Amino acid sequence: MEVTDIAPLLLRLVVGVTMIAHGVNHWIGGGKIAGTARWFGGLGLRNGVLQAWLSVITEIGAGVLLIVGLLTPFAAAAVISVMLVAGLLAHRKNGFFVFKEGYEYVLVLAVVALALGLSGPGWLSLDHAAGIEITGWAGGAVALGVGVLGTAGLLAVFYRPAPASPAPEPAATAPETTVSEEAH
Repeated sequence: MEVTDIAPLLLRLVVGVTMIAHGVNHWIGGGKIAGTARWFGGLGLRNGVLQAWLSVITEIGAGVLLIVGLLTPFAAAAVISVMLVAGLLAHRKNGFFVFKEGYEYVLVLAVVALALGLSGPGWLSLDHAAGIEITGWAGGAVALGVGVLGTAGLLAVFYRPAPASPAPEPAATAPETTVSEEAH
């Protein structure tokens, strides 16, 4: 075993554990499913409870698949899709930096997932053991293509932001009257 065999394993473990933690938090953390559903609704996604469960299943499932190195480009695609949705709907308007609720964090996770799609899961993976590794341009294309298509599909079906409320019109005022007009 060489040191280059450890790099994809470390990336898979860190991103996988992060995704599982994220999914568990959406499920049983703070606001639980109801709070996650309200948050998704606030982002303009309809069927908030369904969105919350889809998020939980996708994040935990992708995390587990990355940890064991199984169907790696598809697991990477799931991470890319989740991060694209988060980046587009929740973080993009806040700029780059994560401390300002920007897209920095989701960008890093998405690019690491794409890198795993390109490089493959490495020797210490179920993909390698089963002889089903998809690496290089093909693995990257699967990760990016399926991730982008998944995001586009989700947004096409469920994204219905509330219309922007129009600016209130100034109150109509009565024409100014002069003292002489009031006297008549």
